[in-house]
Amino acid sequence: MSRSVALIGAALISAAATPALSETPPEIVERAIELLGESISFRTVEGDDDIRLYAERLADFLRKNGFAEADVEVDATGPAPTLVAIYQGESDDAPIILSGHMDVVEAKPEDWEQDPFKMTRTDEFVIGRGAVDNKFDVTMMATTLARLKAEGFKPARDLILALSGDEETQMKSTAILAKRFKNASLVLNGDGGGGTLKEDGSPLAYSLQTAEKTYADFVVTFTNPGGHSSRPTRENAIYSLARAVDRIGAFEFPVSTSETTLEFFRRTGAMTEGPLGEAMLRFAANPQNKKALKALRSNPEYVGQTGTTCVATMLSGGHALNALPQRASVFVNCRIFPGVDPEDVRKTLVSIVDDPAATIEFVDRPNYSDGSPLTDDIVAAVRKAVDSQFKDLPIIPSMSSGASDSLYFRAEGVPSYGVSGLFLKPSDDFSHGLNERAPIASVKGALDHWHTLLIEIAK
Repeated sequence: MSRSVALIGAALISAAATPALSETPPEIVERAIELLGESISFRTVEGDDDIRLYAERLADFLRKNGFAEADVEVDATGPAPTLVAIYQGESDDAPIILSGHMDVVEAKPEDWEQDPFKMTRTDEFVIGRGAVDNKFDVTMMATTLARLKAEGFKPARDLILALSGDEETQMKSTAILAKRFKNASLVLNGDGGGGTLKEDGSPLAYSLQTAEKTYADFVVTFTNPGGHSSRPTRENAIYSLARAVDRIGAFEFPVSTSETTLEFFRRTGAMTEGPLGEAMLRFAANPQNKKALKALRSNPEYVGQTGTTCVATMLSGGHALNALPQRASVFVNCRIFPGVDPEDVRKTLVSIVDDPAATIEFVDRPNYSDGSPLTDDIVAAVRKAVDSQFKDLPIIPSMSSGASDSLYFRAEGVPSYGVSGLFLKPSDDFSHGLNERAPIASVKGALDHWHTLLIEIAK
């Protein structure tokens, strides 16, 4: 362990209770990069003890940077290790949760251009598994908390860093954390939102994630007594399944909208040239505009923003080349609009298939939640945080098609917002993929972002 990474306070002069909003010193930027590299070196994939070891490393970092021993807890007794660190506030008001996850998706070294679990630093990038998802913002949050401790900042209420250990898989540790902190005032999630850069590196917009779709898998199954293939019958499980798949493929769910999605299309439409931008604006003005809806639903990037989607993803059927199939199944993956009960989607699939011989069941019954409101305090704090990097950059509320830990907090009634400090070009986004990387130039801005955001929201 490097002495420079362990101690942030040595680089700072203690300030007043509410420190001035200022740029992050170069020394702390370098130390954040060093801590990010150390974070990447832990192989925190599903089932690996490195998740616990990484949690212990972060706990040690926080204790050495002003956190009391009793305020930092690593719990390895649950389904996956978790880390909770409490930055004590001046009141007993409901705390603010800083959410992130320590685990990463698997990475095979033979597929990468370099060791995925050892940081490679070039002139432009930090490369390694987790460099973006989610060790980047975990590092920025931990480093910022250490900086605030050194500056003597006293938040009006507790700031609680709550890191899960299985967000990429079962999210069972997430559910435990959400229940434990269900009385929190809000969640700031480093695993959502963030800034988009144009291909020339200039800023385009900032995404404030306020909602996410519910992930649900269903299995549609037909069974049949079967028999010898030389004696075919009109009832055939594969033929029945084929008809069901056709019906599912032809169906479109009704339009769904929210404050977030309508504002997303208003803001994005104003920035998008040509027919697509015009369709966004028409849809935002009237979601029942059929031409606008058709244009958006023909675009894979935006179809999910207009309502629930379901798509067949896997097939299985039959048991022998010379036998009538006794069973045939299709898996259907649905991304369900926030606030919609997944059971209602299952009932819709039953109606679409319209065959009493079919069984339609959940693979795993999902959690679901509504979106979070765009309140004045969160919008104002995010505005100042974004301004610390790029003045007056458009802030666009967004609904994620994927799932994050915020889902479980929202299900407990805690407003949750994706507020990553990372700005990235789409062409540089390799999250979950080969050669995942984060721009070195984004580190300072992300630290400025988190410093400003936490002071504004917790003062």
